[in-house]
Amino acid sequence: MVNLRVIIALLCGSQLAYTQNLLQSGTYEELLDFSTPQEPVHTLELSSLSSERFTRLSHPNFPRHSARIKKSHFCDETVDAYTGYLDIGTRHLFFYFFESRSDPDTDDVVFWTNGGPGGSSSFGLLMELGPCNIVSPNKTAFNPFSWNSKANIFFIDQPVGTGFSYADFGETVTTTEDAAKDIAAFVAIFFETFDEFKGRGFHLAGESYAGRFLPVYASEIYDQNAKLAAANLTTINLKSVLIGNGLTDTTLQFRSYYQVQCSSVIVEPLQSISMCVRMQQAVTRCEKWTKAACVDHFDHMDCQAANSFCVEEIVQPYFNTGRNQWDMTKMCCYEEPAWIEEYLNQPSVRSTLGIDPSFGPFIGHSTSLQLAFRLRGDMLHHNQVYVAQLLERGVRVLIYAGTHDFICNWVGNERWTVEMEWSGQKEFAGEPLREWNVDERVVGETREAKGLTFAKIFGGGHMVPRDKPAESLTMVNRWLAGEEL
Repeated sequence: MVNLRVIIALLCGSQLAYTQNLLQSGTYEELLDFSTPQEPVHTLELSSLSSERFTRLSHPNFPRHSARIKKSHFCDETVDAYTGYLDIGTRHLFFYFFESRSDPDTDDVVFWTNGGPGGSSSFGLLMELGPCNIVSPNKTAFNPFSWNSKANIFFIDQPVGTGFSYADFGETVTTTEDAAKDIAAFVAIFFETFDEFKGRGFHLAGESYAGRFLPVYASEIYDQNAKLAAANLTTINLKSVLIGNGLTDTTLQFRSYYQVQCSSVIVEPLQSISMCVRMQQAVTRCEKWTKAACVDHFDHMDCQAANSFCVEEIVQPYFNTGRNQWDMTKMCCYEEPAWIEEYLNQPSVRSTLGIDPSFGPFIGHSTSLQLAFRLRGDMLHHNQVYVAQLLERGVRVLIYAGTHDFICNWVGNERWTVEMEWSGQKEFAGEPLREWNVDERVVGETREAKGLTFAKIFGGGHMVPRDKPAESLTMVNRWLAGEEL
């Protein structure tokens, strides 16, 4: 029997020198103290930051959260770039920030995270949508299709223990709900500190396990606004959530694994007739078991057992073919992840980013963090309830998917968007898929109603910005502008 670990691994103040904060982390109410509203310690302009040392950002209403940030002149010489850490007691989350290539003084802010859990967003930065692309272990090249074309953008290594993020004593978070509290605090500190960004539209974006992360993170940020307003602090203008090839509903994804292997919905049937007959029988049992154990009444052990059965019978046969899980038309692997690890471990690059010399080697994916999330059953939850509640509150949601992905394929993602219960379900489900175009070329299909959009990108894999850079940039620029695809 394949262990569930298999599928998770494959899824989807004034300028101060840094002094380490050894305060232990407390409860959320202790970490975000809204009991005595106060004015910010200081506000800054990004342009005033030093490239030689970190500037610490803090606020009395966030007594155990602070941030360090510096100019870094990294990746894209055409814009100002910054790196730093969100410090939560003894936990430290690393981030990159790039200003917009168009109008940084007015353009919206996008927050990007990769999935895993435990996958560094340096992958998104350097092999997908960032200002530069890795082209060898020692070199990057300008990316004309970067998403900072018309947006200011963050890339963050989260949860703690991912990429360059670290903890002083090895402690971490092991659930998406706990990780959401740190992200919400960081966002609040940033917008409170930098006056030039107050009121800007804010968008959460990501792929793969971000289908679990982002609905929860966005909900935490939205709910936190009431506390910020009561404390006379800057509220976050949360405009939308963008999820690419996401893992939002694990159980609904299982039937799609059978469909894409045993029909021509993506490529030709990949399995023998006898295997497809067995898988079809397993799907019925899989759906019945996961509905009872994971949906109707959540039971961690029974839900995990159900998922393990589904993986063994429906997912493992695909891996046995040797095909690339991120692109069903390819075999094996990508070169870029190994290049990125080698590049980010160069002393000169680490110095530019401000990585402490005592920090160990950069590792693109943390298997220990992934295992910790698995043991807490984090991947077993259904997240479309969060999506529905965000839509009800006027937060737009874009679910996009490359058509060649297997592990978080478009079939399963379309299914949950159509079946999700919310006030716009009937109107959304009743809309037919229509073509959408880039430069008079048909590049995909889309369905949209009442703030929810589903989009297929023809020929894209799990990492759409890597595979279809021009199409993905057009998509995101139209989305940020509030236009139809």
